[in-house]
Amino acid sequence: MGTAPTLAPVYRHFGEVDAAETSPLYERVAVALSESDEALRAIAGAPARKRHPTVILAALHDLALAGRAPALAAAYAAADGDAAAGAAIDTLVRMTDAVVAIAVRRPMPRSETGRCAVLYPAIAEAARRVGANAVGLIDVGCSAGLNLNVDRVGITYSDGQSLGDPSSPVQQSCSVVGGRPIPPRAMPEVVARAGVDRDPFDVTDADDARWLRACLWPDQPERIAALEAEMALAAAAPPLLLQGDAVELLPDAFARVPADALPVVSTTWALSRFPLERRLRFLHRLDEAAARRAVAWVSAEGVGVAPAIPTLGDRRASGHSIVGLAVFERWAVRTDAIGRCWSRGRLLAWLADS
Repeated sequence: MGTAPTLAPVYRHFGEVDAAETSPLYERVAVALSESDEALRAIAGAPARKRHPTVILAALHDLALAGRAPALAAAYAAADGDAAAGAAIDTLVRMTDAVVAIAVRRPMPRSETGRCAVLYPAIAEAARRVGANAVGLIDVGCSAGLNLNVDRVGITYSDGQSLGDPSSPVQQSCSVVGGRPIPPRAMPEVVARAGVDRDPFDVTDADDARWLRACLWPDQPERIAALEAEMALAAAAPPLLLQGDAVELLPDAFARVPADALPVVSTTWALSRFPLERRLRFLHRLDEAAARRAVAWVSAEGVGVAPAIPTLGDRRASGHSIVGLAVFERWAVRTDAIGRCWSRGRLLAWLADS
């Protein structure tokens, strides 16, 4: 992203296109930033990769949540677009160094609510194929590790199926498309949970938890409530989060899974951040682990992103993702596309035979 003069159209496009239908508040703020030379000069002070509207708006929101930008916090709380626009410009100009420092220090989180609706039946299917009575969950690119609580979430599907814990404080819903119902199969006992990420977030840490909130848009109460519930669930029994190169940490993560349990590795829109060589290295790590016991990999990735997972003839960048399942046993591997999903798991077409 360029210098101040070239940032204006980026922020205007973000406001008028990206935020227009989902966040009137950010639509107004982003357009106002695009029209303020002072604000654009302040944004241009950040490294190029940190000038994107989502990053700068999250840094501003973090300051508001921390009590360091009270006028902005009040405008957000009131959902007052005009007041928020003025307060955002004022905060950015007065506190440029603080905004840039947050933007530079903080990676954008990758955890989103709603993925369990895809993961739950896929993990249950993996256990069925191997005949496993217990599983150990390993989430690659785990961010805050929210996916590791998949069995502790209640999930309702539009075809009438319910999975997971109906008494959980975290309840998710998913629309089922296509002719096949979601299998009524329960996951076996989860005996280990480990996440691997270069920059994991600890939901029990106040600064990390605030940043996760800051990355949501202030006028999306349903998403905020969902994140709060998932963070509370994770904080009640924090998973093990391993920090570093996800591919290189996989052997350590496998070692945390008891020998009589099936390790199930999950990736949800994580592999697209890896170059092809790293994706193949990831696949090789799974092969290596399978020399000692069966290993399963559950994926929800864009068409053609997950190596070895069939694409079903779908075109890349087609707007949906493939739900993949690979089972590795003694150097042999069986790979299947067991579903398609849209909107990061909010719509699911189940394809596997039950």
